[in-house]
Amino acid sequence: MVPSAVILRRCVPAGVALIVTGLYALLSVVRFQRFAVVSWDNAIFEQAVKSYAAGHMPIVDVKAPGFNVLGDHFSPVIAVLAPIYRVFPSAYTILLAQCVLIGISVWVVSRLAIDVLPLGWGVVIGVCYGLSFGLQTAVAADFHEISFAVPLLALAGAAYLRGDMNKVIAWSLPLLLVKENMGVTVAAIGIVLWWAGHRVRGYVMVAVGVVATILVVWVIVPSFNPSSQYDYLGKLDGGGAQALLEQPALKLSTLAATFAVTGFLALRSPWVILVIPTFAWRFAGDDAAYWGMEYHYSAVLMPIVFVAMIDAMSRTEVSKWMRQWIRVAPAVALGVVVAFAAGSPLWDLTKPGSWQPNTRERAAEETISQLPDGASVQTDIGLMTHLVSDHTVYWIGSNHTVRPDYVLLEPGRFGSPDDVAEYATSTFGGSWKQVSANGPFRLYVSR
Repeated sequence: MVPSAVILRRCVPAGVALIVTGLYALLSVVRFQRFAVVSWDNAIFEQAVKSYAAGHMPIVDVKAPGFNVLGDHFSPVIAVLAPIYRVFPSAYTILLAQCVLIGISVWVVSRLAIDVLPLGWGVVIGVCYGLSFGLQTAVAADFHEISFAVPLLALAGAAYLRGDMNKVIAWSLPLLLVKENMGVTVAAIGIVLWWAGHRVRGYVMVAVGVVATILVVWVIVPSFNPSSQYDYLGKLDGGGAQALLEQPALKLSTLAATFAVTGFLALRSPWVILVIPTFAWRFAGDDAAYWGMEYHYSAVLMPIVFVAMIDAMSRTEVSKWMRQWIRVAPAVALGVVVAFAAGSPLWDLTKPGSWQPNTRERAAEETISQLPDGASVQTDIGLMTHLVSDHTVYWIGSNHTVRPDYVLLEPGRFGSPDDVAEYATSTFGGSWKQVSANGPFRLYVSR
């Protein structure tokens, strides 16, 4: 008979993971139904997955008509969602897939914590990880490819703590298919392996990470890019050392929050080296959105720092002072999570406004219902995410040549012109007829 304590240690991580996954799924669905707009990214990824599902290269017309998104970022891993999308062709498919991927990482981290630490500490750490700001803001920012990196980093970290270096490598190498900047993280994993005494494995991982990064950034992505280049090098060229010095308070607060969610114990583990590549490109870039705690940029840091925390807490050879700090660190981490709660994305679910549709949302639904399936639409980012599943979608900022069947805009917002008819005529020529004017939305059809 299996002891009840063993059953509890197996069931609790699954329970924590299921609850967190359910909360994030609810948050994703509510935000989508409320037409909460963060960016055009969700539409981009859905178009790519939709194209994969049809057996084609990942063409993303939102970026530009006929644009192969492999010329923008190297994220072929999203193709694994194509079979699911083929059965369930909806934006909900990729949104909920992201929640499941995060949920898997919560299960991995929770089980690791409960396996190597006292049960109470393990539960607290699993909850703190699942509700950490990096995961919450990632879900609120809609789907991104980095959601695949989150469970992979958790699995690699768990293997590292269990001493299975072959599994560390096995879970790390797929990171190269997630995004081009993950190659440097793979190299950092090699440094950790070298540090741990696994010299050959460490050298190999460093070499693989560096070579893969060079090939992807300077060969593969440019081969698909219309300008034969990797566009995001400009963000570093325009930043670099100078950008590192800009808004130091914001960057320091991001650093502090990232380690505070672990009671600062993550700093005592070699595994924390993995955060350096992500912080390096974020803080050296000239885009201020990289520097703070919003969006999805901190998601990959969360499994790293929590695995590092567990590593620090599981070490036996520590000073008396550190042993005392280890006893209170989980409570400190929980306090940080609670402190962030009031302004967190999940907190929005407690607000009545999140459950009551407003006039803009009703107008958006009525307007979209007038578009026939399969029609091509030129639009802004306000409704873009809700159109990709059933239509060919172009963005007003990147399509000036392919004449769509419809133009659907929200004048005065998201860069949309005030006079939609004049915009359509001057951009594409011909004549345009107004189909509807529901609330702030204007829908025109080519005739």
